[in-house]
Amino acid sequence: MIKKLFPTNLDKEKIMKQTLKRIIRNVKSINGNSLAEFATTTALMATLAATAAPKLSEMSEGAKAEKSMNEIDKILTQARNHYQTTSDEEGRGRFPGQDKFDVAVGDYTGTAVSANAAVLEALDGDGTGDFDAWNDAEGSKWRSVFGISNADNPQAAGGVVTDDEARACATCPGGLGTTEWLALFAGNTLSSKYQDGHFIYVVVAGGGSGTETYPPVLYVADAENPSDFNNLLEP
Repeated sequence: MIKKLFPTNLDKEKIMKQTLKRIIRNVKSINGNSLAEFATTTALMATLAATAAPKLSEMSEGAKAEKSMNEIDKILTQARNHYQTTSDEEGRGRFPGQDKFDVAVGDYTGTAVSANAAVLEALDGDGTGDFDAWNDAEGSKWRSVFGISNADNPQAAGGVVTDDEARACATCPGGLGTTEWLALFAGNTLSSKYQDGHFIYVVVAGGGSGTETYPPVLYVADAENPSDFNNLLEP
């Protein structure tokens, strides 16, 4: 019996056909599974993206809001230190920008009761007369903490907040608000994380004399939405 050491052309053709069929069968099987898996994966990814995107956006907004409030707290901490220092050195505590403890910063004037009520009305978020946008007309009553033209965090174009201005008072120890705020932060600026954010403030004047004095009240906010991002300090 003669053994075939090498396959004949017929054998080669048969082997090739069998191999080709096996490859095609395997490819069909693999491609079918891959397409199904791909379709399933794509659908899952789309679902996850649709579900996760709002959550990620909320997390981002939440982080910015938290950062803004933390920065406001830092401003209030420095204001408290300034108040204590001026109380010791000048006889009456005052906040940055105040010429004296009984002088307002910003345009909320009148009695302490009416002025504080006006500020709180603007910040209470009840939907009536709220100061809830960086370009709201209410902003004209407020002053910039670090300066509207500060290189690190200028006021957004169209904003109506102004800088504290010098007032004629020969016996007043206070200086310009922006100058005193920057000095408290060693020349550094705290910047809002919001596109239209900018830290602003007003001071409702204190008053009285002797044992009947009452302190000024400081309000600090982020111009992005002052009714959402604000805090106050009343010594």
